[in-house]
Amino acid sequence: MTIPSRARRLARAAAFAGLLAVPVVVLAILIRSETGGVVEFDRDAVTAATDFARDRPVLHTTLLVWEEATQARWINPAVALVALWAWRRRNLGSRAAWAVATLLVAWGLANVVKYVVQRARPVIDEALGHSPGYSFPSGHSMNAMAAGIVLAVLLWPLLRTRGRVVLTTAVAAAVVLTGLDRVFVGAHFPSDVAAGFTLGAAVVGASWLGHTGWHPPTKESP
Repeated sequence: MTIPSRARRLARAAAFAGLLAVPVVVLAILIRSETGGVVEFDRDAVTAATDFARDRPVLHTTLLVWEEATQARWINPAVALVALWAWRRRNLGSRAAWAVATLLVAWGLANVVKYVVQRARPVIDEALGHSPGYSFPSGHSMNAMAAGIVLAVLLWPLLRTRGRVVLTTAVAAAVVLTGLDRVFVGAHFPSDVAAGFTLGAAVVGASWLGHTGWHPPTKESP
C-alpha cells in the first residue's frame, strides 16, 4: 500500500483542520459582535441549566466531582501512561508518541484561542462552581474530545470488534457528559462547548491525517 507523500499528507491535514475551523471562527465572530442570537441563546440556556442543577443536591455534587475528574491535569497524564504502556508492552511506539504530542497541542491551542477571543465566563447568581480564565472555547470540552479520540486511535489496533464498540461508546459518553457538565455548573455557554468539541476533533483529525494520510499502513500504524 502506497503511503501518501509528506506534502499530500500535510495538505490533507490542513484542509481538514481548515474545514472544521470555519464554523468556530464564525461562531467567535458572532459572539464578539453579539449578533445572530447566539449570545442570547447561550445566556438563556446556561441560566436554565444551572437553575435545574441547583435544586438537585445530588446532581450538583456529581457535576462538581465530574468537573474535577475531567481536568486536563488528570486526563492528560492518564493518557500519557496508556501511551507509555502501548509503547513498552505493545510495540506501538510511533502511535504512542503521536498520541501524547497531539494531546499536548490540543491543550495548548485551547489556551491560545481563549486569549484570542477573550470571552467572559457566564455571570450566574449562586453559581455552582467558579472557573478562572476566559470562556471560549471550553478547555474541558476540547481536551475531552481530543483525549477521547486520541485514546481510541491509540488502542484501536489492540482491540477486537466488541472492544472497539465498548471503547467508542465509553469515549462518546464521557465527552458528551463533560460538555453538559460545563454548562450545568455554569462554567461555560453551550457555544463554548460546541467550539471545544469541534476544535478538539479538528486537531486530532488533522494530526492523524498529517501523520498517516487517509489510508494508514496495515502494520503498526504508523
